[in-house]
Formats: sequence, structure tokens, C-alpha cells
Amino acid sequence: MKVFADRLINVLKNHKEEIAYQWCNAVRQNPRTPSFNNIPFDECNKRAVYFYKNLIKMYFSEKPYTEVREYFSEYAEGSYKNGLPLHETLYGLIMMRRHMWLYADFQAPFLSAMDHQQAVETINKTIRIFDHGIYIVTKKYGEFEK
Repeated sequence: MKVFADRLINVLKNHKEEIAYQWCNAVRQNPRTPSFNNIPFDECNKRAVYFYKNLIKMYFSEKPYTEVREYFSEYAEGSYKNGLPLHETLYGLIMMRRHMWLYADFQAPFLSAMDHQQAVETINKTIRIFDHGIYIVTKKYGEFEK
């Protein structure tokens, strides 16, 4: 799994700005996430780059769920303060995951030497991070609205 994860992380490290830029354009054009248009593009892009930097950190953490809880609690607070409805915040996260994988999918060197089992394990770990993060964001929004 380490070889695949290293390649994924290298794609994120080397291209996080480009992935974030593409995500920010997409989330602002998507009819399911119109509230993202209320956030200045530069701020939207900056938050996405920060997200991808933290994903790298969370992925290789010995205690990822502690870091996931801390990061996604902060993410939820920022989204809530920016007036993003919960459903749009969650769909934005889904789009972040999708853009990361789509970008990696188009990187020929990334795919060429990958073992199928390693790919599945890495994808599953990444999905677990996102799933736990979505749970935390949902929980935090509930707390904010009380």
C-alpha cells in the first residue's frame, strides 16, 4: 500500500494548487452548491489547498481520527460561518474527494505500476477519512444550530 499511497500523496503534494483550483471552479458552477458563489474565489481556493494539505497529514497520521476530528470540526465551523448550508458543505466535500481521484486518474505514471490491491486499500482509507469527516461536519452543524 505504501507505494500507491506515496504516489497519491506525491500527486497531491505536487498538484494540490491545480486540484484545488479545478475544484473551486467546479463547486462554484455546480447547481447543487450555489452558496459557494458567495465566497470569494481566492478564499475558496485557499481553503481547498489547505484541505488537501491536511488530507496528506491525516492520511499518514498514526492517530488519524484525532486529526480528522480536529480538522473537520474547524472545516465545519468555517463553512457554517460562511453561510454554507449543510447539504452544500457535504456535497463540496464529496466533490473534493472526486476531484482528487479524477486528477490522479489522469496521471499516467500514477496508474501504470499500481497493484490493484494497493489501490483498493488506499482508496478505502481515503474514503474512511472523508466519511468520518462528513459525520463530524454533520454533528458540528447540529451543535451550531442549537
